[in-house]
Amino acid sequence: MVSVSRVLKIGILCLIALPASVGAHMGINQLTGNFHEVLPGELYRSAQPSGKDVKKYAEQFGIKTILNLRDEDQGGWYHDEKNATDESNIKLIDFPLSSSKVLSQERAEQLAQIMRDAPKPLLIHCEHGANRTGLASAIYVGAVAKKTEQAAEFQLSPYYGHVPIRGVGRYEMYQSWDDFEETLGF
Repeated sequence: MVSVSRVLKIGILCLIALPASVGAHMGINQLTGNFHEVLPGELYRSAQPSGKDVKKYAEQFGIKTILNLRDEDQGGWYHDEKNATDESNIKLIDFPLSSSKVLSQERAEQLAQIMRDAPKPLLIHCEHGANRTGLASAIYVGAVAKKTEQAAEFQLSPYYGHVPIRGVGRYEMYQSWDDFEETLGF
């Protein structure tokens, strides 16, 4: 017979191991560029790519368009990306978003249209590839690719580094998705 103390110890271990595992996964994602294939041959997502990354993604995945969601000053990171996209014949689209503000329905629809019209494969990125990229990826998966609500919402999950909890993470991105998904009729 299993003792109560043994069950309690296993329960405590699970409560510690699960958040630690999620945290380790999120940390590894950030260290490796948070690059993911969302829809093979169509949609990819990442943190800010270096010029070297842009060239690698163009060769390996045939990226034709990069959607930059960063609203920060366009410093060295931007010039590196711009030079690499020019050299690799990749279209660079800038659509600045703030990760701390809810995206209006009008801007969300504009973003969906930009992604719909962009030459594919498309790579979406922000700084960390978690919040703004998660929102844009959710909009793409739901509104452009017409996948399920669950598939779209997964783009805004801890798997990619997004923690949609008020006061903890960039909840505004999840709120923006929640508002936009109402228009999709899920």
